[in-house]
Amino acid sequence: MIKVIIWTDKSGRITSFEMSGHAEYGPYGEDIVCAAASVLGYTALRAIVEIAGVDEESLDYKVDDDMGYMMVNLGTELENGNLSDSQVILRTYEVGIRSMIESYPKYITLEYRGGGNRV
Repeated sequence: MIKVIIWTDKSGRITSFEMSGHAEYGPYGEDIVCAAASVLGYTALRAIVEIAGVDEESLDYKVDDDMGYMMVNLGTELENGNLSDSQVILRTYEVGIRSMIESYPKYITLEYRGGGNRV
């Protein structure tokens, strides 16, 4: 099962996300649930850098495909424009994960942590 954790701050902004595990929906290399979750995570990470303009060096992130692990943490050094754009990207990631859960509830879970309220 893929476990997704989304952390929020006191204002409800998403500060980081973590995905771990394998869905085991299908054989390795053919698992559409793992592939979809990976695409969402990688797209969010790349979009934070390429669209929101966050310096990749300022991000705290780790990816281990073999272990089925991805963690992305925005940190605290974002400018207002970067923060706003990053929130749109991360909320879109959240919507994608929730949509996956609707279709594949036995293979992916979502948990919220932190001081904010989820949307």
